[in-house]
Amino acid sequence: MPSVPPRRLTSTGPPAPPPPAQQQPEPGRPDDEVTWPIWTAPAAIGVGLVVGVFASLLVAAVAGEAGSTNPSPAVSLISDLVFDAGFVVTALYFASTGGRRPQPWQFGYRRIPLSLGFGAFALGAVGYYVVTALYQSVVNLHGTDKLPQDLGVGTSTAALIGAAVFVIVIAPIAEEFFFRGFLFGTLRRWHIKIAGRDIGTWVAAIITGIVFGLAHTGSADAQYLIPLGFLGFVLCLIRWKTGSLYPCMALHSVNNSLALGVNQLHWNGGEIVALIAGGLAVVGAITLPLASRSPAPAS
Repeated sequence: MPSVPPRRLTSTGPPAPPPPAQQQPEPGRPDDEVTWPIWTAPAAIGVGLVVGVFASLLVAAVAGEAGSTNPSPAVSLISDLVFDAGFVVTALYFASTGGRRPQPWQFGYRRIPLSLGFGAFALGAVGYYVVTALYQSVVNLHGTDKLPQDLGVGTSTAALIGAAVFVIVIAPIAEEFFFRGFLFGTLRRWHIKIAGRDIGTWVAAIITGIVFGLAHTGSADAQYLIPLGFLGFVLCLIRWKTGSLYPCMALHSVNNSLALGVNQLHWNGGEIVALIAGGLAVVGAITLPLASRSPAPAS
């Protein structure tokens, strides 16, 4: 008689329920996204400013241009790089105070449907440029940004390449990470209720826009700070409604490409389109890997 392997003893009770699925964060629910305290937002602004200024002064000192009112394009470029890096490092440091290691999706590095991203990009761009055109007609805007000139645009090909990479790639990545990814994401946890409605997100967008505009005081004329502040506000709304930082970086890069190509270089349409496409391609190549394991926003 063939032997039969003994059967494993099993519980006679009901089967154990499957483990709950991991809850995915939803856009519009900042408490699910951010685990660090609200106080880290103003702290990061102050510390980031100190770190950035100190690093910029250190660069000038090493280059032998400390105290110079007209630094060389190379020194200006490196100073701007370390200044932005100071804010990024500061944000990462304060985001780690919540007891857990911050994840890329918490700063908005999340893939979204192309239709959602493009729609938010288009609406944001139309709103920003329409309001800016009205503002320009009222105050008669004139002049251009100081930053490309400080970076030596027009003096050499190397200076042009360095300025272009910084303006259309590095600045959109670093500034969107700090302002929309960290600062706006943190301030959204501040619940402010009026007539039973929570307006904390709107207040966070306004504050972030104001700080974003003021952050460009040294690189833009005073008359441009209001449009830049409004751009910062619009980018916050895009980040809020899509749950992703990618449309924000795209609009930021495109806006900087237009400013550089039209106002500074006076390029034709084809050259500007190539500049925009190149900038977006590099931004995507650098940042898209951060979203490879990020949960998608729930619909």
